[in-house]
Formats: sequence, C-alpha cells, structure tokens
Amino acid sequence: MPRDREKVRRRLQMAALELYGSVGYEQTTAAQIAERAGVTERTFFRHFPDKREVLFDGQDALSAVLITAVKESPATLRTWATLRQAFEATDSIMTDSADLAAARRAVIAASPALRERELTKAMVLSLALAGALTERGLSNASALLAAQVGMAAFGKAFEAWLEDGGGDFRQQVQLAFDEVRVLTA
Repeated sequence: MPRDREKVRRRLQMAALELYGSVGYEQTTAAQIAERAGVTERTFFRHFPDKREVLFDGQDALSAVLITAVKESPATLRTWATLRQAFEATDSIMTDSADLAAARRAVIAASPALRERELTKAMVLSLALAGALTERGLSNASALLAAQVGMAAFGKAFEAWLEDGGGDFRQQVQLAFDEVRVLTA
C-alpha cells in the first residue's frame, strides 16, 4: 500500500506541474490537479493540505536528513565540514526528485507568492539547522550564521546541479562549499 500512496503523490505532483506550467499556478485549482492525476479532489487533500504544498513536498524529509547528519557527525568535525557533510547526505532526496526539480523551479520563479513561500521554508530549515548546531556547542548567533551560509551554498549547488542536468549532486555541494571557503579566506 505505501508504494501505491507514493505513486499517487507522484502523479499529483506531475499533474500539478503540468497544469502550473501550461495554465499558471494562480489559475490552477486542486480539483483540476486531481482530475489530471485521475483521482478525486478528496484524495488530493489526503496527500497535500493545499496546492502550494505539492511544490514543497519533501521538506520534512530534507530537514530530517540534514538534522540527523549534523547530530550524528563526529564531535571533532568542524562546523563547515559538518554542514558540508549534512548537505551531501541529501543526495538521494535530490536524485529522487530530479525529474520534478526544473519544472518546480520554473513554477516558483514565476509566482511572487511561491517565491515568498520558498523563502519561508528555507528560513525554517535554517532555524532547524541552527538548532542542531547549537546542540554541538555553537552560540545561537554563530549557529544561525553558519546555517544561513550553508543554505546559500546548498542553493548554489542546487542551481548548478539543475544546469548540469541533474548529475552528481554531491559534487555540486562540494564545489559550492569549496567556493564559499575560497571567498571567505
């Protein structure tokens, strides 16, 4: 049964992205997405609380991987290396969503409301990362700064990964983190 659930979620995501791309985000309804995916509107709402969240599905999984990686990293590992390792650990999540990533980016870029939502989600993720870093002994201010810079490097890695056609995400994270290190040296 869980596989079927994931198949339905994926169909809903694909249907939403197709409609957002052709009709526009604002003009698309949850009912239209459900119809395109071959399910009922009620099924749509069992999977997603609203039509925005189709685009932000996976945020909890991403956060969990990052926080776990930070918490489980060796205490001797420095902050920047810890963050780099944590963002590298998101490779499987990124690979699993590669087929949706470019279309998702285009839809979000075309909507001010979705760009705002994406920034809010990124800030929530930064705060969660900062919390994990404070547990490792950083001050609140230093932890938040490190988390925000890490998120910026992650964003650069994501963009480079998309431009590369969804190749090796770990390598893009490494390159972005190395670039930050060079810029701050």
